[in-house]
Amino acid sequence: MELVTISLISIGLAMDAFAVSLGIGTAGQIPTLRGKIRLAAHFGIFQAGMTGLGWLVGETIVQYVMGFDHWLAFALLGYVSFNLIRSGLDKDAEAFTQDPSTGRVLVILSIATSIDAFAVGLSIAFLKVPILISVIMIGVVALLLSAVGLFAGIRLGEAFGKRMEIFGGLILLGIGIRVMITHVL
Repeated sequence: MELVTISLISIGLAMDAFAVSLGIGTAGQIPTLRGKIRLAAHFGIFQAGMTGLGWLVGETIVQYVMGFDHWLAFALLGYVSFNLIRSGLDKDAEAFTQDPSTGRVLVILSIATSIDAFAVGLSIAFLKVPILISVIMIGVVALLLSAVGLFAGIRLGEAFGKRMEIFGGLILLGIGIRVMITHVL
């Protein structure tokens, strides 16, 4: 039963990373295979790391983070979605000023897709699910689904052009709004 629970948690957490990767893939701004692997690996590492950190920190910091974590996730996803939509509407614009698999953009995207993993780490302690297996599975599933999303986005971007950037941006905006609604209500 624990493996089923961990699997479902892993897939649920990785869906944000999948959607972000899909949107980034449509923009076609990661030129090398190494960059694509780096993006997917960072998403997996951040998902696993934030889960472990949430489990480690426990109840001590939750009261301080719960008040604004959804705002932070919304702002970061909103930033990425704005860039994708703007780029999709302007045939000459690019979604990111640099390769999104490097530097500040990579860190922002990694944090945005892994904020929920922190809260999951907290709940894993209460579910009595083994943390090491959970962290590894969450990281691996996020990495794999990020890679699938990235390569699917590349194919969709090639097939449908700039319209897919707008679609990817709208998906990310929807995820940001969902995060806000689930925390506010």
